Amino acid sequence: MTIEELLQSEDISKVVSELRNGRLSVEPNTKEHVAQYDPKLHDINDTQKRPDKLVVIDKDSDEYGEVKNVNPNVEQTTEQGFRIEPVARIALAIQKLIVKRAVAFTFGNPVTYGSNPEGEDEKALLKAINRAFHDVKEKTLNRRIARSLYSMTEVAELWYPVEVPEHETYGFKTTKKFKVAIFSPMFGDRLYPYFDDTRDMVAFSRQFTRKDRDMITRTYFETYTKDKHYLWCCDGLDGEVAGKNWTLVEGFPKELTIGKIPVIYACQPQVEWEDVQSLIDRLEKLLSNFADTNDYHASPKIFVQGKVIGFARKGEAGAIIEGENGATAQYLAWQNAPESVKLEIETLLRMIYTITQTPDISFDTVKGIGAISGVALQLLFMDAHLKVQDKSEIFSDYLQRRVNVLKAFFKQAHLEWSKACDNLIIEPEIVPYIIEDELSKINILTSANGNKQIASRRATIQRLGWADNVDEEEKAIINEEDRENSYYQNEPTI
Repeated sequence: MTIEELLQSEDISKVVSELRNGRLSVEPNTKEHVAQYDPKLHDINDTQKRPDKLVVIDKDSDEYGEVKNVNPNVEQTTEQGFRIEPVARIALAIQKLIVKRAVAFTFGNPVTYGSNPEGEDEKALLKAINRAFHDVKEKTLNRRIARSLYSMTEVAELWYPVEVPEHETYGFKTTKKFKVAIFSPMFGDRLYPYFDDTRDMVAFSRQFTRKDRDMITRTYFETYTKDKHYLWCCDGLDGEVAGKNWTLVEGFPKELTIGKIPVIYACQPQVEWEDVQSLIDRLEKLLSNFADTNDYHASPKIFVQGKVIGFARKGEAGAIIEGENGATAQYLAWQNAPESVKLEIETLLRMIYTITQTPDISFDTVKGIGAISGVALQLLFMDAHLKVQDKSEIFSDYLQRRVNVLKAFFKQAHLEWSKACDNLIIEPEIVPYIIEDELSKINILTSANGNKQIASRRATIQRLGWADNVDEEEKAIINEEDRENSYYQNEPTI
């Protein structure tokens, strides 16, 4: 059954069910991913998985809550003599850090679009596409797309025209302006790409829930094909449960005239931290247990054998402890516990960074490096750049399809560009982020140029960007040089 035949069926429940089942991969577990991404929702903060301690207190103590015995195995009770002692809960936002670093290295630099336009129409089309990217803040859009993909495993964007007053922003008179919307599980969307037997996406659907103006919560299911846009709805929070009462929204289906699905979709097999989730859980548990130990044992404790006759007051200098004959006193000290915990923490952190190809560029790590060459910088970030190269398998196709969708919109909006839209080739290229070592680059270029000047004074001033007026700044430098070069050959007179 083709997608056209499916959408013509009168059984809407069957249509929706089939569109949900057209994925090539399993729908992501959004609830689990959100819980892992947000430190407040980590297992370490779950009182069921890490219960607080039940402490037995001295009933006869004048000071309420004085601890007599810690018994974590006793059943929970509210009887007199027991109280709940909160345990330490240290949640780390390592998942967010992994995603932030991956986004920064992937789209820290703007995407470059290589193209060799021939003729005025192709040049005008390329300029119009760049203007459309500027209007939707493409640099920010790319980062938001990457953040959703890395943290939720899938994302999509919809390009659509809106009616505006007549303008010539794109190089021709039109009343349309092109905008983009992001669909992501991070925003509550459920995405359903539909692929045919040749693995081509022939339809894209999105399910979302909202409260309408009549204060009734409804679930919506919309589908885009290359020709039409469908929208169905049903009452309730979950369309699967209320699947028998789907109805087509008034005014739909709507015609699409560009001949392409106006949606770009991307997915990856797992979240960025999937392979180290167990290590992060262990690290949080280790740090929390160590914090509990510090709470009990960080302050010095004295173990006394025998009877103590006198003890120094708090803060007294030269304090002594007086005891009966044969009494002894000594500090309780850990032997090797802190070192073993420190070793495990360092090992866990190193493995988390290594497995996820995330560079450790914290202040404590880089403060001792000092000035390093451009080659050393590239070696330092090589693992992160290799990760970006892996991601280019996804984003190269994604960005190329974005360009193709925009070309289709311009072809429909300005018929004179039809041939240019068919012939113009635009190839996006991702440039991984790296700190530029300009001195090293200048030295290399100078050496390659026979140790001769490689840039004019004017170009250097303009590149520096300090001067508001390059001409005036260059003239001022020349005047200062003239004054320094002027001198008297005669001896000075009084």
